[in-house]
Amino acid sequence: MVDKEIAVSIHDIHKEFILPQSKNSTFKQTVVNIVKKNNKVTQKTLDGVSFDIHKGDFFGIVGRNGSGKSTLLKLIAGVYTPTAGSIDVHGGLTPFIELGVGFNPELSGRDNVYLNGALLGFTRKQMDEMYDEIVSFAELEQFMDQKLKNYSSGMQVRLAFSIAIKAKNDVLIFDEVLAVGDEAFQRKCLDVFESYKANGQTVILVTHDMHTVKNFCTRAVLIQEGKVVLEGDPVRVADEYSLSNQDVILRDLEVSNNKVGATTVLSSNENGEKTDKFKVGERALFDISWNDKDAEIILVDLYKNSGELMANFNSKREGIEALPKNKTVRLGIKATIAPGSYHLDVSLWDKEMKQMRQIDRNARNFIITEDFSEVKNKFDGLTFLESNWRA
Repeated sequence: MVDKEIAVSIHDIHKEFILPQSKNSTFKQTVVNIVKKNNKVTQKTLDGVSFDIHKGDFFGIVGRNGSGKSTLLKLIAGVYTPTAGSIDVHGGLTPFIELGVGFNPELSGRDNVYLNGALLGFTRKQMDEMYDEIVSFAELEQFMDQKLKNYSSGMQVRLAFSIAIKAKNDVLIFDEVLAVGDEAFQRKCLDVFESYKANGQTVILVTHDMHTVKNFCTRAVLIQEGKVVLEGDPVRVADEYSLSNQDVILRDLEVSNNKVGATTVLSSNENGEKTDKFKVGERALFDISWNDKDAEIILVDLYKNSGELMANFNSKREGIEALPKNKTVRLGIKATIAPGSYHLDVSLWDKEMKQMRQIDRNARNFIITEDFSEVKNKFDGLTFLESNWRA
């Protein structure tokens, strides 16, 4: 097996920032702090980070906020210099760490296209040839003669991304480019990534979207508290990142699930243990109580916290002709859904489903863990559908 050529080599990188503890808002304070030898605190952001990115890699960098990802990107891009260690970039590199940097809000969208093109090294003639394609991709044809300051933030980022993808260089860096834009525009961004991957373009991508990491990245690295904790297979890295978030998510769930709403929803497993954490395929039980004496149907919508409606449950449709007088029912769900964060919206209706009496959004929040032991195999997508094959 022939070793791949290295595009970026990161060796034992350390980065520290010196944080002053006293503000020098006046000349007198400045002099006093110099005399006192103003105390400073050292913040260690990266602590011995090492890995290689090979030519043709679609390389993902993941980690929670504050882990050091953005600092690492700025080091690779040359914005910062490391406190210790070395970074070697073999070939040209174009970073898109903050899309839209270099835009002038007083200029029109059209002028900003040419300005950013010049910053990327394109000639006027080259920009003339690309202009219509850039504007069409950004879907901003009717706004190009307006000043950029009148654009929404989403419009500005769409325009910036549309220019950025025209860049031709050995290594491209993208930081959270899928965090803005509607679903249709994000699909177009993913199509661009697919073409990069198919053409062997070296890409470094920072994202919190583990679906993107699993689908596009050929290798990935997980950074926690300034250190590399896992490197290699992007699926393993993405799963480990998701696991690292679960404890934090569960702490947040305790707060959100203790709010007072139109209903009370308690969750437990089949062993009777109260929990907001379930394995893939485990049976989740939700005890729903309410106060409205005239409610006749309970409607429950199951949502993934990213916005997808996963399923809908109706007490009358599923066997309860009349709600019990004690105003409590139990909904059992076999949670054969992908790992992630979910919530239940609960609404109370009249018997004809014509009049909603009350609704309780986010009535219960819970997570599905990366544990697939309740089902036969892992699966991609939002849920697992029973199927059969014939030959």
